[in-house]
Amino acid sequence: MELLHSLKLEYLLSTVIYAIVGMICFGVSFVVFNKLMPFSVRKEIEDDQNTALGLIIGAMMIGIAVIIAAAIHG
Repeated sequence: MELLHSLKLEYLLSTVIYAIVGMICFGVSFVVFNKLMPFSVRKEIEDDQNTALGLIIGAMMIGIAVIIAAAIHG
């Protein structure tokens, strides 16, 4: 019983650590993308209502999330 409890705690801890590492990688990649753009992404999406840029940013976020998940999963 104690071994089972220990394994569950180990899985939970590793899941939390991987989630934190994944979110940090995701945030860093978004900041880098934002810095590389020659225009303000926030201004384009919020003020100018640029739907196409919003879709591109969303697709980029999904792609990066899939890559990070695959790298963490192994």
